[in-house]
Amino acid sequence: MSVDTATVKRVAKLSRIAITDERAESMREELNTILGFVEQLNDVDVDGVEPMTSVVDMEMPKRVDEVSDGNIADDVTANAPASEDNFFMVPKVVE
Repeated sequence: MSVDTATVKRVAKLSRIAITDERAESMREELNTILGFVEQLNDVDVDGVEPMTSVVDMEMPKRVDEVSDGNIADDVTANAPASEDNFFMVPKVVE
C-alpha cells in the first residue's frame, strides 16, 4: 500500500492539522515507510499461535465484583456548588 501526497493532505485536513506542501511530501515518505513495516507482518507465520495479552504467562489479578456506593459520597459532593444529603442540587430548568 502506498500513500500519495493528496491522501496525506486529506488526512491532515480531516485531522485539522495545517501542513505545508514540503511537510506533506516528507510525511508521505514517513507514512509509506511505516506502512512498509506493517506490511512485513503479513510475512510472519502465525499458524498455531494462540492470541495473548502478554509475552509472560500470567493471570491478571481480579477483585471481587461487589456493588457498593464507594463510601465517599461526602468527597464526591464536596466541590458541588449546592448539595443536600449527598445529592447534587441543580436549579429547576423546566416549568
